[in-house]
Amino acid sequence: MFGLGMSELLIILVIVMVIFGARRLPEIGAGLGEGIKNFKKGISKPDEIDITPEQKKENIEESKKPIEPQ
Repeated sequence: MFGLGMSELLIILVIVMVIFGARRLPEIGAGLGEGIKNFKKGISKPDEIDITPEQKKENIEESKKPIEPQ
């Protein structure tokens, strides 16, 4: 994993605990996990913006008329 051994990971963990404190680590982890989940959801979902062109008023009125049998 990125060429880091167990001792390097422990040193990084200790530094993070000193900087943020043991109480804030679960909050940071939860926020990071939530952000990753939302990012994945945003990537996989199609855009919700409807970009279809608007029909002219005349075309809409014609489409509402009943079909006359021949």
